[in-house]
Amino acid sequence: MANNIYKKSNSPLIIYDINKIALEKFTFLHETTLSDRLIIHAQTPIEVARRSSTIITMLPSSPHVKKVYLETKDSLIHGIDENSFLIDSSTIDQNVSKEVSKKIIEKGARAVDAPVSGGIVGAEAANLSFMVGASTLEDFNRAKPYLSHMGKNIIHCGGLGAGQIAKICNNMLLAITMIGVAETMNLGVKLGIDPKLLANILNTSSGRCWSSDTYNPCPGVLPNVPSSKNYEGGFNNSLMAKDMKLAVNAANDAKVSVILGAIAQQLYSLLSNTAGYEKKDFSSIYRWLNDSNETNN
Repeated sequence: MANNIYKKSNSPLIIYDINKIALEKFTFLHETTLSDRLIIHAQTPIEVARRSSTIITMLPSSPHVKKVYLETKDSLIHGIDENSFLIDSSTIDQNVSKEVSKKIIEKGARAVDAPVSGGIVGAEAANLSFMVGASTLEDFNRAKPYLSHMGKNIIHCGGLGAGQIAKICNNMLLAITMIGVAETMNLGVKLGIDPKLLANILNTSSGRCWSSDTYNPCPGVLPNVPSSKNYEGGFNNSLMAKDMKLAVNAANDAKVSVILGAIAQQLYSLLSNTAGYEKKDFSSIYRWLNDSNETNN
């Protein structure tokens, strides 16, 4: 996402991450292109806020968002002013998202929530989908040019927090379909069909979905997805378990039955606590099912 922002915007880029190796890799990549636009490494979130008018964040979970935005002396909230515009692309609890946005607006700045779908493949190709919650159409339109550098589908979902609702619903379906595709591919392979042939049949038949045609969990079916890279990179099982918990908690609060969603939450919670799987991509459910079959046999 940062690569595409840098390539397509005309402003200096101020970056911050606790992962210093990622920052150095990013800077080296763009310095070798001989770009004349600055890349500045900030030392704290507050420095980002003081030096930037538009701030985009992507963080793992609700506690991280609260800490970066509100809870320390170096948080973003202490460096913003009435000219600041903040876009949070994290997937977090809707109530936390609304609380953070409210605090920002109370400081005279503006904020939107804009969680994202499309995975690492979509991020690299700049064709992500952004689900935007904004209190005004003006705020949505202000965010859209920045989000368009990184995605092709920019959707106004409603007021603050509405983007989070859309995202957890999307990820619940994603988890369910990934488990279904993993089970299907595993069954077909065990019965003796070539996995690429089976995937091609699924993708030209009624079983087709994103988990089968774009992010297939069976190694070797698609070349540039985590399943063909030892399930490295991508969206790890711990993050999917977190998102599924958000969805199931929201369903419980609304007294809505999510039977398959609850099963998916249990499976991804198990994977996130299984040695060797916590940081693997969520498509590694295929490997886990295969390992389970071999153990049972």
